[in-house]
Amino acid sequence: MSDPSTDEARGVAAPRLAFSAVVGGYGGLDVLRGVSGAVARGEVLCVIGRNGVGKSTLLKLLFGQLPCACGSVSFEGRAITQLESSQRRALGLSYCPQERPVFDELSVRDNLTLMRADRTLGVFEPLFERFPILARRLNQRAGTLSGGEKKILSFVRGLSEAQPVLLLDEPSEGVQWENIEHMAALLGEAKAAGRSFIVVEQNLAFAELIADDYLVIEQGGVALVGRRGEVGREQLLAHLHV
Repeated sequence: MSDPSTDEARGVAAPRLAFSAVVGGYGGLDVLRGVSGAVARGEVLCVIGRNGVGKSTLLKLLFGQLPCACGSVSFEGRAITQLESSQRRALGLSYCPQERPVFDELSVRDNLTLMRADRTLGVFEPLFERFPILARRLNQRAGTLSGGEKKILSFVRGLSEAQPVLLLDEPSEGVQWENIEHMAALLGEAKAAGRSFIVVEQNLAFAELIADDYLVIEQGGVALVGRRGEVGREQLLAHLHV
C-alpha cells in the first residue's frame, strides 16, 4: 500500500479507510487471503466478485464483526485492527449488512430512530421524498416488508447516520431500478459532502453509476483493481460470470 504523504504529493487523495493484506474467515477457515485496498474521502470503492468469494467477509473484517487473522485496517491513519465494532462505529464507521438488514420485530419508525438520541423524523424527510414508501409504512413491522423494501430501509438508516465511512453490502439486492437510481443519486450527494463508501455489489449497472474505484475478489484474493474509466465492463463481467 502506498504511503499517504507520497500520495498527497502526487495529488492523490490519502485513504480514509485502508486495509492491507487482510486474512480472515470463519471457524479457522480463511475465506480471504491477503486482500488490500482503500477508499479516499468523497469516493466509493465497489467490491465486485462472484457469490462466495469473500466480499461480505471483507466488510465484516473491516467493521470488526470478524477478527483479522493477519493484516491491518486503518481509519484516517489510525490502526483499528484490534478495535471492537462498537469502537470502530464510535470513530466513524457504519455498516449495512446483506443478511438480516433490519430488525424484523420493530416498526419501520423504530428501525430508523433506534440508534439516534433524537427519535424525531426530521432528518429523514429528504430521504422520504426519494423513498415515500417508508413514510407510508412508519408504523408497520419491518419484518412484513419485501426484501427490496428492507434494503431501502437499511440504506436510509445507514445514510442518515452521516458517518464518514459507510459499508454497504448488496444495497440494491431486490430493489426496483427506479429506487436504485435514487440510491445512486443520494450516494453522489453524500460523496460531494466528503463521505466515503465501500459497496459490495453484484449489480454491475449500479456499480458503474457509483464507483470511483473497483476491487475485484476471486478465490479469496484480489483479481483486479482499478479506477473508474480504467477498468472496462468486459473485464468486470469476466469475473462475475461462472
